[in-house]
Amino acid sequence: MNLYQEQVMEWLMEGDPAIRWQVMRDLSHAPEAEWQAERQKTATEGWGAAFLSHQAEDGIWGGGVYSPKWISSTYTLLTLVEIGLPQYHPAAQRGTEVILDHFFGLPGDPKFPLHLERLDICLTGMALQLGTYFQLSDPRLEALPGYLLKTQLADGGWNCRLGRDKDVHHSSFHTTLNVLEGIRQVLELGDHPLQAELRAAEGRALELLLQHGLFRSSRTGEVISDHFLRLTHPCRWFYTIFRALDTFQRAGAARDSRLQESITILEERQLKDGTWPAQYRHAGLRYFDMEKTGKPSRWNTLRALRVLRWWEKGWSFQEQKSG
Repeated sequence: MNLYQEQVMEWLMEGDPAIRWQVMRDLSHAPEAEWQAERQKTATEGWGAAFLSHQAEDGIWGGGVYSPKWISSTYTLLTLVEIGLPQYHPAAQRGTEVILDHFFGLPGDPKFPLHLERLDICLTGMALQLGTYFQLSDPRLEALPGYLLKTQLADGGWNCRLGRDKDVHHSSFHTTLNVLEGIRQVLELGDHPLQAELRAAEGRALELLLQHGLFRSSRTGEVISDHFLRLTHPCRWFYTIFRALDTFQRAGAARDSRLQESITILEERQLKDGTWPAQYRHAGLRYFDMEKTGKPSRWNTLRALRVLRWWEKGWSFQEQKSG
């Protein structure tokens, strides 16, 4: 590691515990006991503790389960997952149970299949990610992987309009990535009864993204949306190529030449000081700003370095775990 890289690593380690523990795990390869100890601090210090402090007595954040955006329970808990809050945290588990009740009805509700069918598939993916990450044992949660397998479209992805429009045949990048993150959470736990089927579904969805070079129309070759190319954080429910690249590395996917254009864009966004900026923030309510738009971003720098390490050296945390 040269001085230039050392300075970036030092800058990252001066950040929030949410950044530090992931740098230790993903970039500096610290022993698990060390990065796990740092991870525990996310519940009592910094951003994690700040988000937890806004939970109301009824277990809800922001006065609602899914809205107002972005201070509701769903988006607060998704942020806490990214922060790396300890998985058995009781406040987060309670908040996730409230989300499941709201989306699917109470446990044992005979209308559960109807609730599931009517729910936006993006939200189903989010519910699966949250419930799995925070280690809930719940029959409603157990039904979600099979449902997502059933609703995967022929092109390999998912579309949130499926429940509202039966004539949907083409996947949405946004929906697909939200579902992929839920499936990946299940796969990382291991030993799921549908493990092989979920891994195959993940592979088909990643192939769909590859067929589009992550951001180009398969018909015209044009950029689908300029928003896909922004260094946005937090991503919320929106797709970006940088979020997708992090999904590929997290899955320990094989490097594919169809990713090269996106990798090049990521490299070109690096600032002269070796960091990556926060280029865009979705409008909406927020409790506080983790970072300032237009300034160097520890979140984006962490994500970029993690992706580039996987791309250049073929390393991913999941590979290290399985090895």
